[in-house]
Amino acid sequence: MSRFDTGRERERQAGHDCKHENSTGMKQRTPQILYGYWNEVRAGRLAPLRLEIEPSRIAGILSETFMLERLDAATHRYRLAGTRLCELFGSELRGANFLDGWSEPDRAALEHDLATVCEQGGVCVLTIEAAADTRHRIEIEAVLLPLLHSGKTVERIIGAMSAASHPHWLSHEPLTSRRLLRHEIVWPDGRPHSLLDRSGKLAPFMPAPVEARPATPVQRQFRVLEGGRTDGKHDKR
Repeated sequence: MSRFDTGRERERQAGHDCKHENSTGMKQRTPQILYGYWNEVRAGRLAPLRLEIEPSRIAGILSETFMLERLDAATHRYRLAGTRLCELFGSELRGANFLDGWSEPDRAALEHDLATVCEQGGVCVLTIEAAADTRHRIEIEAVLLPLLHSGKTVERIIGAMSAASHPHWLSHEPLTSRRLLRHEIVWPDGRPHSLLDRSGKLAPFMPAPVEARPATPVQRQFRVLEGGRTDGKHDKR
């Protein structure tokens, strides 16, 4: 199957089976729901196993969800992409490289962020400006989350993208260009997993500050994020 495809009637569902929260600073509902489900399944580990992800648990957002396969630092190939995303970008995304189509500075920033996701268990949150032409532009929010495919290495990334608005032209004019407005890494367990592994214990949970950030030139931001487990139970906050 080339896409996550649940049909229009299922898009109305809101991931009722998974609890989610907005401590990441994400504004759009789809990335929030996917993060909440991923963090629940992760249960304090670096990342969930690929086979632990159950599409039925996030049925309401599958049309805006995708999965990447990490082949090397410069190649993160779409293995699956929701129907809504393929419609937005005007083509079947399966087989395409997520890093294609960006400017050189944006691509370099994304390569670095994707390496952090795969090697240290970071969560990458992106704000993207996408355009159909010089007059028609929208903002898109995306989240990229690590998955263990086999063994102890991250070879898959599950993600979601959602437009901040839905102007009338969006259904008729595909988005042909994109640029990064903001990108940041947040740490579900407070700090990178490479440090946690060496210390042999989990970092104390540290709240992530919530603040409004204006659209500024691309800059790297790092934030600590509550997550993981306490007393054998998921931290629901």
